[in-house]
Formats: sequence, C-alpha cells, structure tokens
Amino acid sequence: MNIEIICVGKLKEEYLREAAAEYSKRLSKFCRLQVTELPETRLESETPAAGQAVVLAESEAIAKKIRRGPDCFTVALDVRGRELSSEELASELASLQLSGKSRVSFLIGGSLGMSEELMRSCDLRLSFSRMTFPHQLMRVIMLEQIYRAFKINAGEKYHK
Repeated sequence: MNIEIICVGKLKEEYLREAAAEYSKRLSKFCRLQVTELPETRLESETPAAGQAVVLAESEAIAKKIRRGPDCFTVALDVRGRELSSEELASELASLQLSGKSRVSFLIGGSLGMSEELMRSCDLRLSFSRMTFPHQLMRVIMLEQIYRAFKINAGEKYHK
C-alpha cells in the first residue's frame, strides 16, 4: 500500500523531525510512505479576508498534489470529522486494501485549516479529537496512528 501525507509547512522543531523520521522508518516495513510538504502561505494581515485567502491558497496547493483515481482514497484531517479508534482506523485501512485502494492520501492543512470545498472532495473527514493541535504535531500523531494500524492488522505486538 502507498501512504501519502500531503501537508502544509515543514517540521521546524528537531524533536518533531526525529519523531517523524522514526515512524517513517518503522512504516517502511508495511508500506511505501511519501510525505509532501507544501509551503505555508504568508498571512498579510489579521483580517478574516486575509485568513480566508491563506486557507484558499493552501487548499489549492494541496488539491494540486492529490492523486485521484479508482485506486486512490483521500482523508482530510478535520476537527469536525469522524472520530475512529485505532482499531477502527486499522480496519478501515485493511478494508481499503481489500477493495483495491492502493493509495491513501492524508491531508493536513496549515494552522488556519483547509477549505470546506477541499474537505468535501475527500472520501473521509477524520478527526483525532475535538481539541486543537498544532498542524506540525498532527503529522507525527498521524504517522504514529498509521504505524499502529499496520501493526494491529499484522497481529504484531505494539497496540495496547
């Protein structure tokens, strides 16, 4: 299976880069992982219109990187999305593989989020919590949960 994370921004903190690298290494046993980092759009002012312009620009950049097709499945991280347990995420990934989906793309927007249009175009809107997390930390959490899902599906020890 091909797993792709399309995200806005680079991991700026060393500890986040190290954690992401560790989970990427662990995932290499189970899938082909590709992380696509897109540049953050500069917020020109603190007005709602400026914020909306940033969201639209970053969402358009994300949308251009998404591969579409019958073998692709897209997941937008959205605080208002569907919450899944680790076991349910594992089951979802297993079901996707069985149904011929060979590429799953997880989308992580910038600090202001993604456009409603982009999220509606995705196959699944996934929430990790109703709480707000920094988008850079979310990437590490996402990688860990994907790794956990593969471990669950392989029947290997990790999940508690």
